[in-house]
Amino acid sequence: MNAVYNLGCGPPGATPLPRVFDGWRQVRVDIDPAVRPEIVASLTDLSPIASEAAAAIWASHCLEHLYPHQVVTALREMRRILRYDGVAQILVPDIQTAARLVAEDRMNEPLYEADAGPVTAHDLFYGFGPDMARGNLHMAHHCGFTPSTLLALCQEAGFACAAVMRRPGLELVAVAVKRAWSSEAERHTLFEHLGL
Repeated sequence: MNAVYNLGCGPPGATPLPRVFDGWRQVRVDIDPAVRPEIVASLTDLSPIASEAAAAIWASHCLEHLYPHQVVTALREMRRILRYDGVAQILVPDIQTAARLVAEDRMNEPLYEADAGPVTAHDLFYGFGPDMARGNLHMAHHCGFTPSTLLALCQEAGFACAAVMRRPGLELVAVAVKRAWSSEAERHTLFEHLGL
């Protein structure tokens, strides 16, 4: 059975996987043992996971919790654990769109409703305020991404092909693979399969 590694998984059910992974074995990975992951590991050191163990990687809203100098290290670790024919999906806040909202003086205006409550541009820049108010300071954001910076970081980490697109909910998704797409049709088919 194919395994999808849910990196920075949070508590059970916190980051539901897309339907494309229905029937896959999910391996939950997080730095916080309190969320009861199968593997306790940092994004920058996934050494408990064998090279090429993951048929897919789902990394939803975890890279922004790293400092800028740690991001390429984390992406290299993702590439290392990804199978040659695997795919990584990496979601981060869309800081470029958030910056436009800040420029419009909409810093604390609720932008959308998440399961945990309303999300503001301030939350996209600095981390979800209610979580941090409860003492979860590890949820602070230490860096941000635009489409071009996220793409450049994936390339610097050694992914053969990567593409970044905007999604609803003020987020970016990078799709990265270890081997080059054989054609634009293959890329299109992959994105269609992933529901993007």
